[in-house]
Amino acid sequence: MRILVVRTDKLGDFITALPAMYVLKKHNPQNRIIALVAPLNKALALTCNFIDEVIVDELDDSVYTLSRKIKEADIDASATLFSNTRVAVAQFLAGIKTRIAPATKIAQIFYNKRVKQRRSEVKMAEFEYNLALTKELFPDIDLNYEKPLLQFDNAKEVYKEFCKKHNITKEVIAFHVGFGGSSDANWNLNEYEELIREVLHVNKYQIVLTFGPDEKDLKQEMQKRLQDTGAVFYLSNDGIVNFAKLISNFKLFVSTSTGTYHLASLVGTPTLTFFGDSNFASAARWKSVGDEKLQQHYMLPQDEAKRKKIFETVKQELTTL
Repeated sequence: MRILVVRTDKLGDFITALPAMYVLKKHNPQNRIIALVAPLNKALALTCNFIDEVIVDELDDSVYTLSRKIKEADIDASATLFSNTRVAVAQFLAGIKTRIAPATKIAQIFYNKRVKQRRSEVKMAEFEYNLALTKELFPDIDLNYEKPLLQFDNAKEVYKEFCKKHNITKEVIAFHVGFGGSSDANWNLNEYEELIREVLHVNKYQIVLTFGPDEKDLKQEMQKRLQDTGAVFYLSNDGIVNFAKLISNFKLFVSTSTGTYHLASLVGTPTLTFFGDSNFASAARWKSVGDEKLQQHYMLPQDEAKRKKIFETVKQELTTL
């Protein structure tokens, strides 16, 4: 069976779709898994050995162009893990016989298998809701998947080159201070600076601050703040796959709940992550696909006194690793 799995939003959202693709392939290795993704996730999708083909939903594609791409892939069934009207109409026009999606929004009228999930109730994590949709195709499917879900043969070599370039001789704790997507809770830069200086004072680990390609100004700001510390400032200009290989070797990845957190967990890196104090932004909804034993979650409340208390707990955690 040729199965289209649709998740065309941001990095973290796409990563929550990967377990569903994995179990569909594991259920029957003869299944051909075709991922429909946003351009930014193409390279990562191509590295997954459980994804057979990738269709890119280009930003300037009309719904008819997208429909033609899907039709040419000769799809038997589709599972749309997060829908919008555009991808729904494109699949309808492509003539896919079995079209599965959550029963939300007006887009649901274009699917012929609609599943009531009520994700806003957060009875499961996002990736678990995605996994649940696969049962509409195969009721007896095994939803267990391997962890880490993504591994690389040459990740050690990438890390060795990075350490040589930056004169790194200790294990690395990475801080990713930026954020985007649905993340609505984070420390401010003063607080991050304090956390980083406290870890450096212990003198046990090397600190690496990571930044996305569009975070040059943020990188410059953190360099000004920490230029006396010996911290390494890494702007990820070599693509998401190279970045994934690099961070798979880190001791710990510290960030808010953004795409890089999901990427770190995907490749098996321990994470320490900050979430909003609401159902929508909570760890219950957005915990990542990696081993839960390697994930530490902190909910950041609006109340300043409670926030300060959590900050001191995080500081203690980081300085006693």
